[in-house]
Amino acid sequence: MNDKGSEKDGLGADGDAFYEALMAAHEGLDEAQGHALNARLVLLMANEIGDMTALAAILRTARKFND
Repeated sequence: MNDKGSEKDGLGADGDAFYEALMAAHEGLDEAQGHALNARLVLLMANEIGDMTALAAILRTARKFND
């Protein structure tokens, strides 16, 4: 996603590497621990982005997948 919350692939060639690292971070965790890790990741990434407009757009884009 870009700063407007689009579905653009901002990771490019690193997308697969990030997914592998994310799965490795979850390795050995039970479901509750995995949810807690995801929550921490969301908050850490939101802090890194640091732009409420961009974060709101990202939330809207992510929510579309559940509608």
